[in-house]
Amino acid sequence: MKKIGIYLLAFIALSSCVTKKKFQATQTEKDKIEMSLRQTTSDLAECEKKFASKSSDYDALTADLAKARQNAADLQKLLDEQKATSGKLLDRMSDLSVISKAGAESIRQSLETLDKQNATIVQLYGEIKLKDSLNMTLMMNLKRSLTDVNDQDVNVKVEKGVVLISLSDNMLFKTGKADISPAAGAVLEKIAKVINDYNQMDVLIEGNTDNVPISTACFLDNWDLSAKRATSIARYLQTKSGVSPIRMIAGGRGEYNPKASNDTPENKAINRRTEILILPRLDEFFKLLERPQPK
Repeated sequence: MKKIGIYLLAFIALSSCVTKKKFQATQTEKDKIEMSLRQTTSDLAECEKKFASKSSDYDALTADLAKARQNAADLQKLLDEQKATSGKLLDRMSDLSVISKAGAESIRQSLETLDKQNATIVQLYGEIKLKDSLNMTLMMNLKRSLTDVNDQDVNVKVEKGVVLISLSDNMLFKTGKADISPAAGAVLEKIAKVINDYNQMDVLIEGNTDNVPISTACFLDNWDLSAKRATSIARYLQTKSGVSPIRMIAGGRGEYNPKASNDTPENKAINRRTEILILPRLDEFFKLLERPQPK
């Protein structure tokens, strides 16, 4: 009987030990699951944040595309009006027996002028569609290459018919300096890669400052500072990234092209920027202006 009691006590102790091990194993698994849940929740929040940012870019692109389509519709309407006018003149010429020779010649000349105008409108319409399409593609390529860059440091958009890249002063330079920071170099190399893919376009680099005066041994004023910052970027794009210097124009606008009033530190930070504009070759633009117009 005494032995049976000993066996019973041993069995209870062994069962207790097994139960404790199972509890500890279960607790460990529970801790792992909770840790995985916290990481998954954090990843989900980051994904939602990135999705919201991309949604904003999509809305801006949609607005630009709608504007381009409206411009195309306006030109098409003008072309339709010109064709309607031409048709009316043709109707009037259908009975030349009641029109004098001089009148018929005048109408013929008017028709020739309208035909030339129609041809010009069609050509311009095609050029605008091509340019808008090119700008949209260029902007999207830049946005894709800069997805890992803070939106506060780099902003890419289409403005007034050209692609504009706005780079914050905080990322590019130290206060009162024109030397490019290592972090900015990595961003400029990504921009240069896309620029080199579009070698038929010119690159205008504009430096901008806030209205805080500067006068040092290196810089006479904000004009000087903004110009030297622009040339620093042009020089970097040329020597480090292989952008042809023939394509680039560098200049400073000082404090005279603000994006916001200089009444708060935040607005001053907005104004301290360098803008890179990618635009059609100027010589091609001047050729377009010099093209003979219909009389």
